[in-house]
Amino acid sequence: MLMVFWEWLDMAVRWLHVIAGVAWIGSSFYFVHLDLSLKKREGLPEGAGGEAWQVHGGGFYNMVKYMVAPARMPDKLTWFKWEAYTTWLSGIALLILVYYMQAELYMIDPAVMELEPWMAVAISAVGLALGWIVYDLLCKSPLGRDDTKLALVGFVFLVALSYLFTLVFSGRGVYMQMGALIGTMMVANVFLVIIPNQRKVVADLIAGREPDPKYGEQAKQRSLHNNYLTLPVIFVMISNHYPLAFASKWNWLILAIVLVMGAVIRHFFNTQHKGEKGPWWTWAAAAVGLVAIVWLSAQSATPIEEASIPEGYEMAEVENVVLSRCSMCHAAEPLWEGITVAPKGVLLETPEQIRLYARAIETQVVRSNAMPPGNITWIEPEERQLLAAWIAAGAPAW
Repeated sequence: MLMVFWEWLDMAVRWLHVIAGVAWIGSSFYFVHLDLSLKKREGLPEGAGGEAWQVHGGGFYNMVKYMVAPARMPDKLTWFKWEAYTTWLSGIALLILVYYMQAELYMIDPAVMELEPWMAVAISAVGLALGWIVYDLLCKSPLGRDDTKLALVGFVFLVALSYLFTLVFSGRGVYMQMGALIGTMMVANVFLVIIPNQRKVVADLIAGREPDPKYGEQAKQRSLHNNYLTLPVIFVMISNHYPLAFASKWNWLILAIVLVMGAVIRHFFNTQHKGEKGPWWTWAAAAVGLVAIVWLSAQSATPIEEASIPEGYEMAEVENVVLSRCSMCHAAEPLWEGITVAPKGVLLETPEQIRLYARAIETQVVRSNAMPPGNITWIEPEERQLLAAWIAAGAPAW
């Protein structure tokens, strides 16, 4: 019964995380679009910086942005913050439930670094805190006065961190860590910079004081960072389902390319929202990035194209590898502690079942090192080579 409870707790937290993330991303995209689409015209109320007319749900909306306090402040202001906070809190809960509590499966790879579970968790937590601190200091430094230079340094910083984490965690753990770090940076921008600065501006406007422009500039800069990081962090959130990304030997470089792809795609839409002609080169750049990612992920540690069936080969040899390295989880009655049903319903107990999932074995075991998780069952390179040769021959049954 306890195991059933934990399974549904995982499901509930994951569902909450997705719902909150959709709400946060949706409101973020909407307000970026609204802000960029505002237009000035004669006759706007005093203090208004622009307006936009929108139609939705059978009605018309006239949105006006005030740069200073309007003549009459409303009794209630809507603050868009809880979507961000809920996304982060549910994400941290998932991080603990899935990764920290099962660190030996999802974070640690002995071939990368021998770690105790508590050590992996400690490194992850410290990495999240230090990552935010360094990023925040970069924004507050003289470098922060130049958005372009700050963006370039920030990009190098994230890529360097992702590479360093490949020297510590499993491939899955690297992407988890980077997703959690980028998400932490984004929500900390909201909690520690954007919302506090907005409160200071509102307080000054209500009191009739002229707000210090630095508060708005800082908030706008952090909001811009969040906007350009949104698409990459979504990619990292779903990458757990794509081992050719996270379990590739070039996973850190693939993540670097995704950061660029996400940024250029957002740049296209941000330009469109301004009413300007979209920079169509951004889609060409994104397409080139995708081609590069496909090529990099094809550079598997166990090349199938070069594999050949060993002399005297028998299906029993493949079966023995899979049974000894995979079937403790992928069985009708899994033997691995904490796993009650075969992951994704994949059973690998008979030659027929093994042949049925040959494509999955190719993706998860041969072209990437996603399975076994963290190589916890110590599958040998020679065994991966045998599986590669079997797949190269068309996964025969003999």
